[in-house]
Amino acid sequence: MAEEIIHISAEAAIHPDDLTESFIRASGPGGQNVNKVATAVQLRFDAANAPGLSPRVRARALKLAGQRATRDGVIQIEAARFRTQERNRADALERLVELLTKAAEPPPPPRKKTKPTKGSVERRLKSKAGRSAIKRLRSRRVDD
Repeated sequence: MAEEIIHISAEAAIHPDDLTESFIRASGPGGQNVNKVATAVQLRFDAANAPGLSPRVRARALKLAGQRATRDGVIQIEAARFRTQERNRADALERLVELLTKAAEPPPPPRKKTKPTKGSVERRLKSKAGRSAIKRLRSRRVDD
């Protein structure tokens, strides 16, 4: 695990105390080694109680985590892409940093409402009138 604080932005940092790792057996490549060695990593980050996260980043991180977040506010990342523990540890930590980096991005600027141009409104109404005339001419007239 990381021994020092990982700074992501002004509003987000990961303290080593908030991370816990456990190793589990992984499926996939590895031959007989896969049955003997626990190479997959379960990285747990206590986002709800992490002092390094601002409330905005915390809420956004838990929302972005989706199914990976528990009700208690713990983000759980499983990494089993590689055959070694070290590479899986680095992969899990990299994915957590990526998630928190995305959560720390500033919100997009608000959308500005626009009105259709006068010409586009006139063209739309003219085409509607044309369609109406075509349909009116198609209909059968019953003389009284």
